[in-house]
Formats: sequence, structure tokens, C-alpha cells
Amino acid sequence: MEKLRVCRYGGGAVAWTPSPVVALATSPCASQVAAAREDGSLELWLVSPGSVGWHHQLTIQGSLEPRVTSLVWVPSGAGGRLLSSSVDGSVAEWDLFNLQQKTVLDTLRGAVWQMAMEPRDDQLFSGNKSSECAANGHANHNGCTDSDLSYVDDGDNSDDEDDSAKTSSSYRVNEFQRLALACDDGSVRLYNVPESGSLTYYRSLPGVSGRVLSVTWSNDAKFIFSGSSDGLIRCWDSTSFHEKYRITAGLGGVGSGRELCILSLLILRCGTLISGDSSGSVQFWDSRHGTLLQAHTYHKGDVNALATVPSQNRVFSAGSDGQVILYKASKDEFSADNEKVAEEQTHKWVYVGYVRAHSHDVRALTMAVPVCKEDALPEEKAVKSRRREKPIEFSYHKWAHLGVPMLISGGDDTKLFAYSAREFTQFAPHNFCPAPQRPLINLARDSTVDGDYLMLVQSADCLDVLLVSVQNKLIPSTSSRGDATIRHQVVHLKSDGSRKIISSAISTNGTLFAYSDCVKPRLFSLKHKGGKKYSLDKIHLEKKIRCSQSMMFTVDSSSLILSCHDGKIYVFDIAAGKISIEFQPTRTMDGTKPSKEPPVTKMFLSADGQWVAAVNCFGDIYVFNLEVQRQHWFIPRMNEGSVTSGGFCPKNNALVITTSKNEVYVFDVEAKQLGEWSKRHTHHLPRSFQEFPGEVIGLSFPPLCSSSVVVYSARAMCFIDFALPIGKDGQLPHGSVLSAEKSDLRKATKTKVKRKDRDEDLKQEKWNNFEFLAFKDPVLFVGHLLDSSVLLIEKRWMDVVKGFGAPVHRDIYGT
Repeated sequence: MEKLRVCRYGGGAVAWTPSPVVALATSPCASQVAAAREDGSLELWLVSPGSVGWHHQLTIQGSLEPRVTSLVWVPSGAGGRLLSSSVDGSVAEWDLFNLQQKTVLDTLRGAVWQMAMEPRDDQLFSGNKSSECAANGHANHNGCTDSDLSYVDDGDNSDDEDDSAKTSSSYRVNEFQRLALACDDGSVRLYNVPESGSLTYYRSLPGVSGRVLSVTWSNDAKFIFSGSSDGLIRCWDSTSFHEKYRITAGLGGVGSGRELCILSLLILRCGTLISGDSSGSVQFWDSRHGTLLQAHTYHKGDVNALATVPSQNRVFSAGSDGQVILYKASKDEFSADNEKVAEEQTHKWVYVGYVRAHSHDVRALTMAVPVCKEDALPEEKAVKSRRREKPIEFSYHKWAHLGVPMLISGGDDTKLFAYSAREFTQFAPHNFCPAPQRPLINLARDSTVDGDYLMLVQSADCLDVLLVSVQNKLIPSTSSRGDATIRHQVVHLKSDGSRKIISSAISTNGTLFAYSDCVKPRLFSLKHKGGKKYSLDKIHLEKKIRCSQSMMFTVDSSSLILSCHDGKIYVFDIAAGKISIEFQPTRTMDGTKPSKEPPVTKMFLSADGQWVAAVNCFGDIYVFNLEVQRQHWFIPRMNEGSVTSGGFCPKNNALVITTSKNEVYVFDVEAKQLGEWSKRHTHHLPRSFQEFPGEVIGLSFPPLCSSSVVVYSARAMCFIDFALPIGKDGQLPHGSVLSAEKSDLRKATKTKVKRKDRDEDLKQEKWNNFEFLAFKDPVLFVGHLLDSSVLLIEKRWMDVVKGFGAPVHRDIYGT
């Protein structure tokens, strides 16, 4: 590739305020993780083995006001039912097909702090089954410093487990599974959960003093355990609904009395009950007799969440001090006078070590298991190094394997981390969400005001139109920093009613922009009046056009294309003020009645305005011809990978897409077939690209070149030229984003010295095919200005963290 200039902008004027993760849940098959955020949105992530990146499958924008407190994924129906409780006492279901939140239980008296689902017969598994992931994703606040690992070796990496734990069959007294709700008014309410529709009331357990903050079922469903703000754990009979016994949790920890809150509960198949409380204590109890077995006080704040591996020989706790701690079952027997008790409780639980990857409170934990196909990687040759290696290295691909459980954590720092459940202290956690809720950016490349560009920035509930000034964009250089600046803010527009903005777009000439919230889309015209003066006028859309998941303008800015919640794609003629084309995506092209298709979440338009590629939330592609006004082609998911980004080459209309399996496909749209490049190379891409740092979030094509593209994630970008041989691996070190970033820092340091000799610097800036450029800070957008220059919008993560507030503030329940 010819010399390329990267014009960087530090993102100071780009508002970015991601929301904390308040709850996590794993799908019944353990292959998907749902993450609820404090702003009411829910994200769905596809769990990935080490050879590919995690995939952000979809986002549902829910209601902002009643904050989510917990998530439960009910194993019923095809994909189960994902339910959430909230502080207003309601329970909602998240429709993952129509991308909607709907209430299934109206508001109760006070908050519902946690939910627990009654176990089913098929959920009682032997130790190696992964579909049962006993964990609770509970909400709370706070944490501590940067990525900080304890180097405590557990000394045993095997997963040998004593499977002699007795697992009696579930005791069913009801036709439906029951959902237990821990309520703020001191009661535990039980509801029937059918396969669809609203929840139906079953009955309530007797009320107690204080709030019920945590709840769980015994594995045979005969008993319910509840923890409350009065420091007591109560055991209830699930058939007579009488209290069997109560435990004063403060006796074994560092706290006591009414100031102690039982924030999390977890029960194991062997009958051990585990509690986490506001004093930082994690206590192990004999659930048969209510007696204390062990107490650990390694947390410095609230213990917000507990989780265990499927074999249940390891337990994890997380708290407001930012720590995630591992406890492992040892084979030492408890000394007890009662031989029966000693026989039933055969293990002690020992502290192994901690990992502190979060800078703030860890609010939720869950377990997940990769189930997608894992591509075999060639054997790696050992690289000798003279310098001393650090005890722990970033090597996600070494531990994240098919069918091997991993721990997931989320918290107030808005990040999501994956840990090796088997070798917890041996490997650094994997940050699979490096740019949480990043603002969406669109560049009006054909619009210039005195040589500057208009840029649309979509935040949670507002839009900003900014004027970007780029200096020296004709001089090639990859070392340029600060060459792009924001001259001034053209428009700042709040959404109607401060509702969440789902999608937005700006026309290529910068005269029109639009956005959609969860109710309806809105369209505006933007006119430059000279100087810094602009006028903004609203353009009315047809009423039948409702909430839009994706939108874009045609090349000539004459029409707005919208994919809506009703499953249709509308082309709105702006001059005529009406819908000119209406598409119904379908996978059958034989003229039969189209079936209900998932919502379209991404759309791409060819440079000549003829082709539209629409991608649904599961990765299928529909191709439409705007000239003949009908669907041209349906492309099912390629190799079971979802589409992460895409676009059309400007010169030949070839459709290029990237997938969640880090594959690149090139389609000949007109011929309805896979391109020759893909037939030869798609499954033989360089190893460095197969392990692309972070999920690919966008493509950028040079305006005049027909054979090249820049693929980028929040962590790195890669240059691909389809006319060049693939060659050897790119320059990104295998399996190490951290190493890549350090390498980038070293290059930057060297560059400062070399800038004294500009000519020498330019000689080294010719890119090779599949060559990477790693980013030090999260990148939000990469877009070509000319064939020889790209605009890169980045933002320092520490600037984002400053808006989070101080870590470790406690007592969110008002105790």
C-alpha cells in the first residue's frame, strides 16, 4: 500500500459516558451472556473460545427509570426466557427476537432485589455438564485500582473432583417452575413461570423484619434460602412454607447485628450453603443443620456476587473492593464429633488467590462455556528472550477453549472480563468489551465547510454535529497525532423526552441527519448560514414508520432508508414526503408468503446507490436492488458466524463483510456468488487476523481504490488489499493485545526522535498486506478522507473513568 496518513483526534469533544453493569445471566446452553446496565439497556454476548473474539450479538434499549437489579434466564421454550427484576418491583421479559422489553409482572410494593428459579429435573447434572451454571448476578456498588493480580498459585491445575456428592431428584409440587422474588418489604414471593405470557402468583412466604436482599433454592427444590438486611439467613420449607431454621450470619464474620446485610447466596449440590455479606465475609454453612463450616474475610467491602464452576469444586466471590476471589475445595476432612456430618461435608474451602481487573465495584458474576467451533491454530515456536518475563502474560487463546468453563464479571467501571475458571491465578483476565457503549460516529465525507468536515456523534440521549478540521491530510504519515481538531459544535440536539437513541445517520453532503428512539424516527435538515450560524428544520415522516434499528441516507441524499421494528425496510423520499419503496426481507425467493424475520440491525449501501445489504441480529444478509425495487439475494450466516461489519467497495460493488469468527468474505452481489478472493483465502487468513484484538466494529474504503479496505476494532486496525498476496502474518504479536499496545508505545517513542529527520520517517510508512496498527487508547471511529489519509477518533480511557465517581461507596440498600 502507498504511504498512509493517520489523522488522529483525541476525542475531547466526543461525549462518552458508558453505564455500569448491574447484572449478568448465562443462557441455558451456557453459550451466551446477557449483561444489564444501569441505564436500562441489555447486551447479549456470544461466548467465544480463544481463536476468535467475543461477539456483541445485539443490544436492547429498555426503560431507563426502573433500574434492573437481577437477571434470570429461565430454561423454557426454544431459547429460554430472559427475565429481569427492578427497583420498582416489576419483572420484565427481554424479547431477543423482536428486540423489545415487555413487562410480565406489574409493580409490587417496593423493590425486587434478586430472583431465583426453581431447579428442574434436567438441571441436576453430573459434575461435567455445563448447562447448569450456578451463579447469581447481583447488583451493588464500588471497587479499587487498576489491573492488579495476586500471584498465588493454587498448585493444582487439574479439575479432579469428588463426584460423590449426593444429588437427589427435584421435588416438584407444581405444574410450572416457580420463580422466587426477594422483596424489599421483607417477603419472598413465588410466581409460576409458563413458557410464555405473564407470571402468575403462587404464594408468599411469611414476612420478616428488614429487606430480603438475596434468595436461592436448594438443588432438590424442597427448601428456599433467603438473606435479609437484619443479618439473618432463613431456611424455608417450599411445601409447608414454614421457617425451618435461621442463621445469624455475623457470628463467623467481622460484622454483626442489624447493620449486616446478606447480599448474595449460593448453594452447592453437596449441601453447602455459601453467603456473602456487607462486612466482606464469605461464609460456608451446612445447609442441613444451619451450622457454620468456615468463614473467610478477604474482601474489604460488600460481597456482591457468588458463582461456582459446573463441577462445583471452586467458588468465586466478588465485591465492592474490586476483587474477584477464588476458593477451592480441599480434600481435608472436617473434624466433627458427629460422623454423619463429617461424611456429608468432606471438603474444606481454602483461599487460593484474587484478581483485581476492575477499577471499581464488581457487581455481578456468572459462568459461561464456549460452544462455537474452535479453529485449530498452528503450533507456536518458543521465542527466546533475554529480558525477564512477567509472571502472568495475556494469553486468552491458551486457556479459553471449547467446552471449558470461564468466569465472567461486570461492574461499575462498565467493563466485562472473562477469566479462566480452571487456571484463575495463572492468566490475566480477558477484557472482551474494551469500549463499552461507545458513541456511534458518522462522517459526512462529501460535506466541507471551508475545508472542514461535518461529523455526527450519537450518544445515549443526544446528538452532536461537530465541525472537524484536519491539517496536512495530503502528507502521508502514520505517526501524526493531534492533526484533527474540533473547530466548534454545530448542533447539540437532545432526544424527545430524553429517550434512548437507537440509531442515527447523516447524509454524505451534510445537509440532512436523522435519529430514532424507541418510539419513532425523526428527520432534520441542516443549512449553513455563514460563519458559525446554522439553521435546523424538522421534516415530517409518515406515521407508519416506527422505531428504527438502523438507518442511512442514499448517496444523492434524496432518500432515507430505515429498518423498522415491524420487520420492514422503508425508503422514504424526502422531497415527496412519502414512502417510495417498501421491502419485506425474506429468506425464500420463490414468491411464497414471507416468514417472520428477525429485525435488521445493520445496513450498507453501495457507492452507486444500486445495492442495499441488510443484516439481521443473527447474522443473515438480505440484498436488495433499489433500481428494480425488489430483493435480489439472501445470504445465510457464513460458517455460523454473525456479521460484525460490512460495506461495498466503491468501484466494483463487491460486498465485503467480517464475521464474529474473524473471517472476511467478499461477495459478487450481481452474480449472487462468493468472490474468487474468498474462495481461495477466507479460510486461510493470517493467524494474526484470526486473533484480531477486539471485535471488528467497522470497515473503511478508500474513495477511489477498488481493492483495499481498512478493518478496525477499538484496539487495532488492519490494512487488507485484495489485489495483493496474503503473505506472512502481520506485525501484531500473536495472542497479546497488551504487547501490541506496548509495541505501539515504543514505536511512538522512537518516532519522536525520528521526526527530526522527516524523510527517514516517511520511508518506513509503506504498509504491507494484513499489517496491523495497534491503538493505545480505545478508538471509536476510523474513516477515509482521501485514498492516502484516514481520520481516527480515539479517547483516553482514563478520561472516561473520571466520570464514574469514586469507587467503594456502600449501603445502596439504605441500611
